[in-house]
Amino acid sequence: MFSISYTFTKRTLGLLLFLGGLIGFLGILAIDLLDVGREGGIGPAQQVALALCVAAALLGVTLIPLGKAEA
Repeated sequence: MFSISYTFTKRTLGLLLFLGGLIGFLGILAIDLLDVGREGGIGPAQQVALALCVAAALLGVTLIPLGKAEA
């Protein structure tokens, strides 16, 4: 009855990956900065999460110029 036709483009996917990676990266850093009572800084799990967020953001940046091609 109701048909919504939306093509998921590489630009949309790239923007979502970039924003997700950026927000995740900033969120992890914010948690580390706000939790000042804890010693030790950024641990191994946080380093892996930060690396994955950076990788997602970089992948998103590479997809944005591909434009309106279907993802």
